[in-house]
Amino acid sequence: MDTANSRRQFLLISAIAGSGLALTACGNKAAPNTTEQTKDKDEQGAEVTATEDLMREHGVLRRALLVYAEVVPKLRREPSSIAPDALQKTAKLFRAFGEDYHEKKLEEAYIFPAIVKAGGAAASLPDILIAQHNRGREITDYILAVTQGVKLGAVSAEPLAKALEGFVLMYQNHAAREDTIIFPAWKNTMSEEQLDQMGDKFEEIEQQQFGKDGYDDAVKQIGDIEGALGFADLAQFTAPAPPKF
Repeated sequence: MDTANSRRQFLLISAIAGSGLALTACGNKAAPNTTEQTKDKDEQGAEVTATEDLMREHGVLRRALLVYAEVVPKLRREPSSIAPDALQKTAKLFRAFGEDYHEKKLEEAYIFPAIVKAGGAAASLPDILIAQHNRGREITDYILAVTQGVKLGAVSAEPLAKALEGFVLMYQNHAAREDTIIFPAWKNTMSEEQLDQMGDKFEEIEQQQFGKDGYDDAVKQIGDIEGALGFADLAQFTAPAPPKF
């Protein structure tokens, strides 16, 4: 092979090798971007739908109901052992997050009217649910009134215990019907696009009501209340083993 041909072959091989290295480098550079995009998507998680948002708000309210339920036997046994401030905070949380926001601004304004308009088996429930909302507000007023003092007296302990029992029983049934009948029926009245729009609307209402993420703040509040009352450790509520048979 002459010198000229050898030089041309060397340049050709060098060019091909250089192109390969460049492509490899580009490929290696692109890979982190793709991985990063996937990572960001995973960290952000899927968007919360309107119905999921309603049900997780119920989760906060159920935790408030559990506080009330756990307090009842202690009220009857030793009312002075219960800090009125903890019950006051629980009632205020239920009022702000449950009654003034979740019930009035979402359920009564958007969900119940759509259910009634659609008709069907679920349409008979909103009147009962609204009546229970109103009764719940009366009981919350009572709880707020009797927990203003430094201590809970023996005289108010039994009436308060009965009020809490009635409140808990009503809302356990109330929320269970909404989760299994009302919310699914409401979802069926809309297309996927309309449901997405309602999710955005609910988020907007939440921001207007609380000026921030009301759900995250409510979760923190109920967690603090549970801690103050000694209910934070989930393990303590593990059921005992059943009898041998």
